[in-house]
Amino acid sequence: MCGIVAAVADRDIVPVLLEGLRKLEYRGYDSAGLALINENGLQRLRALGRVAELTAQVDETGAAGNTGIAHTRWATHGAPSERNAHPHISGGLAVVHNGIIENHEALRAHLKADGYEFTSDTDTEVVAHLIARELQTTPDFFTAVRASIARLQGAYAIAVLREVEPDRIIVAREGSPLLLGLSDAGNYAASDASALLQVTRRMVYLENGDCAELKRDNYRITRVDGTPVERPEKESQLSADAVELGAYRHYMQKEIFEQPAALSNTLEMLETAHSIQPGLFGADAEAMLKDVRQVLIIACGTSYHAGLVARYWLEAIAGISCAVEVASEYRYRDSVPDPQTLVVTISQSGETADTLAALQHAKALGMTRTLAICNVPESSLVRETALRFITRAGPEIGVASTKAFTTQLAALYLLTLVLAKSRGRLTVSHEAAELTALRHLPVAVAKVLELEPQIKAWAGHFATKQHALFLGRGRHYPIAMEGALKLKEISYIHAEAYAAGELKHGPLALVDKEMPVIAVAPNDALIEKLKSNLQEVRARGGELYVFADADSEMQASDGIHVLHLPEHYGALSALLHVVPLQLLSYHVALVRGTDVDKPRNLAKSVTVE
Repeated sequence: MCGIVAAVADRDIVPVLLEGLRKLEYRGYDSAGLALINENGLQRLRALGRVAELTAQVDETGAAGNTGIAHTRWATHGAPSERNAHPHISGGLAVVHNGIIENHEALRAHLKADGYEFTSDTDTEVVAHLIARELQTTPDFFTAVRASIARLQGAYAIAVLREVEPDRIIVAREGSPLLLGLSDAGNYAASDASALLQVTRRMVYLENGDCAELKRDNYRITRVDGTPVERPEKESQLSADAVELGAYRHYMQKEIFEQPAALSNTLEMLETAHSIQPGLFGADAEAMLKDVRQVLIIACGTSYHAGLVARYWLEAIAGISCAVEVASEYRYRDSVPDPQTLVVTISQSGETADTLAALQHAKALGMTRTLAICNVPESSLVRETALRFITRAGPEIGVASTKAFTTQLAALYLLTLVLAKSRGRLTVSHEAAELTALRHLPVAVAKVLELEPQIKAWAGHFATKQHALFLGRGRHYPIAMEGALKLKEISYIHAEAYAAGELKHGPLALVDKEMPVIAVAPNDALIEKLKSNLQEVRARGGELYVFADADSEMQASDGIHVLHLPEHYGALSALLHVVPLQLLSYHVALVRGTDVDKPRNLAKSVTVE
């Protein structure tokens, strides 16, 4: 969601702030702004729309300075507008904020009673006024910020600067990600390491409840109550090239085609392995997994679909009961906890607020056997679980997740095999066969990507449609759900997914020549059942687009379009069948002219509930 960049250095930091905001555009936003301290005092620029609009203002005004904060906003309180854009100002200080202040209405009422005027509809403006009021009785800037945020309820990452103290910035974190970047020429803060690679690789990741004071040549971190703390400095392994678009038209296209490499990196430890070891999930994994009675998977969106696929694997291969919960629902319902449950949380960013809150809820219920499957090793989710598996997909910039999904599936399949082995359900010969299949997986996905020209031709058929239906059976039903999600996310076509056997229980009423039906049709035990379901569509005049396996006998005919994948991949076929659905959504969006990487109303990293 929102993004923060802050800098105090011995150089003009405006180019650093703007470039940092560009690197954070993937998080989703509707406005941008910055505040600087220079020889003219406190200067603020804000713009509705993209960072490019803010850049144009900078060019027009010649804004420059050695100390500054910048922000991209994703609207939560108040409509997208310049007046609601950050930074917000009060009494000679400026504030940027990610997250949601849950008690902002009560704070606003008290501040209005004290004579403070509000010029925006945001929850963030109360933070600026709180600090300004505190400074009337607490002369120290750092102390005043800490005292003010102690009154906040909710999630936040903030950065604050003060006109009369041009050599320092105060930042704080509670529930929303924030890290420091250190260099000999200055110090920085940002929501994401990618924003700071331009100036440093030396990072310090703040914990919830941390506050930090940044100066040009030093920094210090305390808790909200002022207790000093130290956090380890880490060298970021993120490649600057990895967040560049390169020769691709969009990040989504780039990330779809990066999937073979992402899978290869994720499964690298298997290249020379002779067996599948619990240690893949952490040093304590063997002891923690040996007497697990059931698995609970908690996730949101695309990650939730990965969990749904894994349920089929875990129950069929490992013989262990599995429940999959939408994170935003799980923590708000009464459930029956079991301390011998393995709680698996899945998130690309590791900062998804609903998933983090659900994890904390599960732990509070006594379920402490926790595992994070995540793409960001320094994330909150990884730090808060006992076990973890880092997917190594590399940065994913496009809002519509692609390579994160397939690498999550690979991790979940590995977990399935580890649990199957611990339960005596994986023979030596079966284990060897699974290792061979996993090693070949990147090659198999690369072959599917070669189908792009045929999929691109299909996309033209969808450009004028307003609705689409996706069908799948078994473990490919969640793949149909993922395909429908992708199409609606980036093309704005209304798409729904159903288990194909449910077609005649209601959805068939929607089928006509204007409702294309996309079917995921691997050559598995349910193929004959699926064929019968598809005939129900043709009998009602519906037009079918079928993704079948190479050895399938399904053939194209009037009203039935069939695309054969290069090979049938057994239990892992879900990873192959999702790729053409990603490509179809991408090319349909291109034809319709939508903003592929930054679809309307959506954000990449959902850090608020």
